Amino acid sequence: MRPARILVVDDEPLIRQSLCGVLEDEGYKTTGVASGEECLDELGRHAYDLLLLDIWLAGIDGLETLARVQEMPSADRPAVVVISGHGSIESAVRATKLGAFDFIEKPLTIEKVTVVVKNALQQRKLEREVRELRDDDSRQPRIIGDSVPMKALRQQLALMASTNGRVLIFGESGAGKELVAHAIHALSPRADEPFVAVNCAAIPEELIESELFGHRKGSFTGATEDKVGKLQKADGGTVFLDEVGDMSLKTQAKLLRVLDRQSFEPVGAPETVHVDVRVVAATNKNLEAEMERGNFREDLYYRLNVIPFYVPPLRDRLEDIPLLADYFLKEFTNLYGRKPKELSPDAYAALRDYHWPGNVRELRNLMERIVIMNPQVRVEARHIPLQPGRRGLPDWRSERSGSLHEVRESVERDYILRKLDETGGNMSRAAEMLGLERSHLYRKMKALGIKEPRG
Repeated sequence: MRPARILVVDDEPLIRQSLCGVLEDEGYKTTGVASGEECLDELGRHAYDLLLLDIWLAGIDGLETLARVQEMPSADRPAVVVISGHGSIESAVRATKLGAFDFIEKPLTIEKVTVVVKNALQQRKLEREVRELRDDDSRQPRIIGDSVPMKALRQQLALMASTNGRVLIFGESGAGKELVAHAIHALSPRADEPFVAVNCAAIPEELIESELFGHRKGSFTGATEDKVGKLQKADGGTVFLDEVGDMSLKTQAKLLRVLDRQSFEPVGAPETVHVDVRVVAATNKNLEAEMERGNFREDLYYRLNVIPFYVPPLRDRLEDIPLLADYFLKEFTNLYGRKPKELSPDAYAALRDYHWPGNVRELRNLMERIVIMNPQVRVEARHIPLQPGRRGLPDWRSERSGSLHEVRESVERDYILRKLDETGGNMSRAAEMLGLERSHLYRKMKALGIKEPRG
């Protein structure tokens, strides 16, 4: 894990150098500047965990600098310890009201400085954890499901999460790729460091480099101030590149250099920023096909695809639907203060009979809609607003001829044969995957002319 970064602001060179030396001996990474203006400029360029700030400075004094630091977003704001050679109760009170963690007087002692710094950093860490737990419940990711694919996925997580290997997650939209990325981070040694997500498909092409690498004021039209990029914010932790297949070739080339060197130059900046990040990427595209079309770099693919993950679509783990539906119902009844709801057997059957093109995300949205719109405590199949005509599998969308009854039988026959093939002819397992009783499956196979597999 990266050492904590401390910015020392003092206009006396000897004190500044002494503080930096003492703190570096304690294992911290330090930078020293002489004024409030330099301090604010440095905070705009780089992320710091702690600010040691002298009150008496030429130009912008320490208290004014502190007030401006408090205007930063809480996630980026360092803890602040104010120091002064002319301490007073009034100054200490003002500094505390402005958000300083502590106030210490000169002459400084090694013991006092190291204790206050340690306590301030610990307090900042606790505040960040509380904020993330409140705003982002994915710090405790729930991989829900007892199906064979989900059990295999959890086993894979347990094997590789504690490493620093790069991960490439494959899966359809809505299947839960970001949830898996959160789980990888939460189970890793970087769990106490930032998890920063970047949706490569949602950011305009002209802004993706700025979003990833940051930029300097005036580097392009609209760059009215310095910006710290996502990679720098994730320093010490994990950066999640969602829908990486939508990244332009130009940005892919720059990302490739970051993976090789763990460093980059912000847009419009001459200096190089060094970071320590674990990269987890995800895509709903076939990247091998994209490489053949010239849309994705082969060298980047092999650097990202150190540990491949596959998140199965919901239609391939239908037995998980009751667990997921109950979990989402409970989540939204608590969120909206509604009475607990329960699904009837025919409601579960309707959910299992649906194709789920939107995967787990679609199921979650459906449960939220039911909680909001349905006053009934017991939810029946008729209360579930599933769109008709979306029950086939994507690879069955080729044109078929014949009556509706014939097409339905053909689809059912193909699906049952597929599940029998996946289970090696195990009737009990196939019936479980299909959401049917074993006896019902026998009858259905007989009606469709499917012979029972031989053991």
